[in-house]
Amino acid sequence: QVQLVESGGGLVQAGGSLRLSCAASRNIFSFDAMGWYRQAPGKQRELVARISKGSSTTYADSVKGRFTLSRDNAKNTVYLQMNSLKPEDTAVYYCNAEEELFIGRINNYWGQGTQVTVSS
Repeated sequence: QVQLVESGGGLVQAGGSLRLSCAASRNIFSFDAMGWYRQAPGKQRELVARISKGSSTTYADSVKGRFTLSRDNAKNTVYLQMNSLKPEDTAVYYCNAEEELFIGRINNYWGQGTQVTVSS
């Protein structure tokens, strides 16, 4: 059973920073990719940032230049550093891990979510 435990959310003023952490219950290199998604009220869950096993990183256009995804292999943890936060960044942020069992079959694991609220 894979567990992803998130922390670091909270309330911050616009222009401020937060760092989210996601601790995995097993070696993060056992996953094909890890990343962060978010879901705002009334909206669909969307990709924020993702890093593949080969270190290829993808960011949503709305966060490029403000958010940075990183990982600490020794701690089996991925981080999302969020700077210059805007009210539109307000959402529940979810950690995600992908595991490709075989071609065409991917298991997705999710954390419980952490609330990020940015006040104007």
